[in-house]
Amino acid sequence: MSKESLSSRVSNWFKDRLGLDDLPLFKTPDYMFHVNEWLGALVAGAFFYTVISGLILLLYYNPEAGYDATETIINTVPYGSVFLYSHLYGSYAMIILAYIHMFRNYFTGAYKKPRELLWIFGVLMLVLTLGASFLGYSLIGDVLATSAVDVGAGIISSVPQLSFLLPILFGNYDSGDFTRVLAWHIILVALIGFLFVFHLLMAERYGMIPSRKVKPKAPAVYTKEEDQKFNPWWPRNFVYMMSLIFLTWGFIIAIPNALAYLNGLPQELDPFLNPKPAPPPSSPLAAQVTTYPPWFFLFVYKIADFTSDVVLFLLIGVIIPLVYLLLVPFIDRTDELHPLKRRVFTGIGILMITYLVQTSIWGDIQPGIQVSVAEQVLAYLPPAIIVAIGMAFLPYREKGSTRTKVPMFKKAQFSSPIAVLLFMILAMLMAGAATLFLASPSPLSAAIFLPILSLFVFYAKALTPVAIKAMPQGDSSAPDSTSETINSTDVIKLERKKRIATYMIGVLLIMSAIIAADMWTIPSTGFESTMWGIDLGLLFIMLGEAISLYHYVVYKKPNESYE
Repeated sequence: MSKESLSSRVSNWFKDRLGLDDLPLFKTPDYMFHVNEWLGALVAGAFFYTVISGLILLLYYNPEAGYDATETIINTVPYGSVFLYSHLYGSYAMIILAYIHMFRNYFTGAYKKPRELLWIFGVLMLVLTLGASFLGYSLIGDVLATSAVDVGAGIISSVPQLSFLLPILFGNYDSGDFTRVLAWHIILVALIGFLFVFHLLMAERYGMIPSRKVKPKAPAVYTKEEDQKFNPWWPRNFVYMMSLIFLTWGFIIAIPNALAYLNGLPQELDPFLNPKPAPPPSSPLAAQVTTYPPWFFLFVYKIADFTSDVVLFLLIGVIIPLVYLLLVPFIDRTDELHPLKRRVFTGIGILMITYLVQTSIWGDIQPGIQVSVAEQVLAYLPPAIIVAIGMAFLPYREKGSTRTKVPMFKKAQFSSPIAVLLFMILAMLMAGAATLFLASPSPLSAAIFLPILSLFVFYAKALTPVAIKAMPQGDSSAPDSTSETINSTDVIKLERKKRIATYMIGVLLIMSAIIAADMWTIPSTGFESTMWGIDLGLLFIMLGEAISLYHYVVYKKPNESYE
């Protein structure tokens, strides 16, 4: 009988003591261990970090003197600046990752039966994340935060029936007392945690949406019989998830502290990249600061420049997009999952991303400048036309009765002069639009560049594998022994890669030990403490990569098929 390794004994000990095999956790196929399938884990990792760092900051924050408390944390609390800056960027990471996670699930049709509630809870969590981040951003108490709250309070007070909400939501923030803002910040974070529990339980219940090669139609769920063939949640899922969480934490900690250490960023980038607070509203220096809302609300504040009618503004900027996202599982009732079989919904999704990015850039370039209806049409009509044309003419063909996807261009078509000419024209249009946008950034140039870039990437991605497949591949009638030789060669290559990965794990652990030793020499307060944050971030990144390589060495198989 072969002796079990130490890692196997430890793993089995935890599995037996915690009863992990009896928990209703999703078993994962081999092909799903890629980061694009685990975006939800990245969002969860960012959320966990912001909660942990927020609880640490809560021990020192005095809401009755918001700005002074922030400065005290930065200047006198040991490693206070590290936790404050990374807490801020943790919320930024959570917002960006949540958007990516949501839109990926949107385009893959992951909102369809039986995942409707999973999708709805996810959308609500994104809304709560934006609200909690806005309130947390306001707790800094500098001129940027106060100005952002002023605009938010002005929007609410412009509707007479909602004026009673001002003292309930914001209290006496204008005098520097952020007690009420802090209370709502904690309440919203608690609600996110409450919804997260249900979101996680349902995600484990239905699992990640399978590849369309396996489940081309909804409901895309593995059966219990299929599920039994896959990897148990413990330990492979746990190991892979921990590698992603460590990497996420590392970037969340390292990036803001590096930016704070570099300092001296251009003013137009300061509100979005420099984690340090701006001057307080009462300071003479406050007049020199260009006030911006939080970057994740730039699009909302810009939409406020479209109309003086607050109700219309709320409809355009908040209510209509939110209602659509909540109801899309019940509007799109087909069982189709391929984006080109849901052209209307795919087009709407592309436009939502385009308008979100475009309006945010517009809000950065021209904040607080009123926009006429003609300018709005000029900015938003071109993307709609480009997307509509693209969705109308992107081909999708069915092969026989199996309804399988056919490449956008067949091998014979790939070498067609018309196909090559069309792609070259699209490439030149993309290059010209990029040049126009970089030379003179404006809402119009962004409206032209973003849709063309999207179409170029889409076509390039579709053409690349066809071009590769069009290359000579040898005689397909070779005997079966060739396949066996290739498989044995793959095994040898994989073993060689695993040996290299094992050496890299050792190197990363040695470097981690060196960085950990160096961290003790860095002062815990003052400007140099940001170097401690950079080192801590690098330490998490190296440990995360080491765990990822361990996962590769222990669990990677030569052929990870779409089971």
